Amino acid sequence: MFDQDYEPAPADAPLVRIIPFGHEATVSYGGGTAKGPAAIIEAAPQVELFDEELWCEPIRSFRTEIAEVAKPLAKTEDALDQLAGYVRDAMEQGAFPLTLGGEHSITPGAIRPLVEKHGKLTLLHFDAHADLRDGYDGEHYSHAAAIRRCLDDERVSTVSFGIRNISRTEIPFLEANRERIHMRWAKDKASWDIEEALKPLHGEPVYITFDLDGFDGSVMPATGTPEPGGLFWDDVMPILRRACEVSQVVGADIVELAPRPELHACDFLAAKLCYKILSFHFAQRSVAKKV
Repeated sequence: MFDQDYEPAPADAPLVRIIPFGHEATVSYGGGTAKGPAAIIEAAPQVELFDEELWCEPIRSFRTEIAEVAKPLAKTEDALDQLAGYVRDAMEQGAFPLTLGGEHSITPGAIRPLVEKHGKLTLLHFDAHADLRDGYDGEHYSHAAAIRRCLDDERVSTVSFGIRNISRTEIPFLEANRERIHMRWAKDKASWDIEEALKPLHGEPVYITFDLDGFDGSVMPATGTPEPGGLFWDDVMPILRRACEVSQVVGADIVELAPRPELHACDFLAAKLCYKILSFHFAQRSVAKKV
């Protein structure tokens, strides 16, 4: 996808800037997320460009470029400032920022320029974990606190899908912020009402943050903190498609891929997820539904 030999989109098509940002400093179980962006970029040319759901080649609806970035700074707080700068640069060039992590701790930095621009932001959050801890293992900006650090800004809210791991210490914050935190537990996925769940996104600026451990460990074992009972591809696609229909998606990240040499299917899944997010956002509104 990112560097396939294909007929390019028109010169005036929207630009997507891929920001590979493999920050890894606070992982608490399995490691390897620093190598995630490179693995996704390597797998991307294997993604078939024709989309049978949209019945077109969505790649013709947008252009892509891969940003040249410096090595992420070692201290997470500094890395967040660094990433915010890369996202701000993309926005100033009129590009849609798609950040490839790295660990989930990067999201508060990635959204900062978007909140500044739009004055508010709703996260569409896929994850196994609530990530509402107020720090973890002495690290205020831990990957286990990623969403909590986003919600430090009162202009941010979240709609979360796939959660199946939350600690006792996170519950008081969740209960005190029900107006900003809308959570769909994985245990209830058979009865999810997607239309109802996505009501907070309607007409709003939305940022998609996708922790790959949101997928069930049977399809995404290459992640540092896998959890059973997770989401499958066909659980996720209708949510992403409808979210892109009803909201203004302004950016996205895909995080927590910890690639393993024998598990290249996981790298491919992450690359195809990138393509589906971009396809739903850029292509589907201009494509008539075909049977």
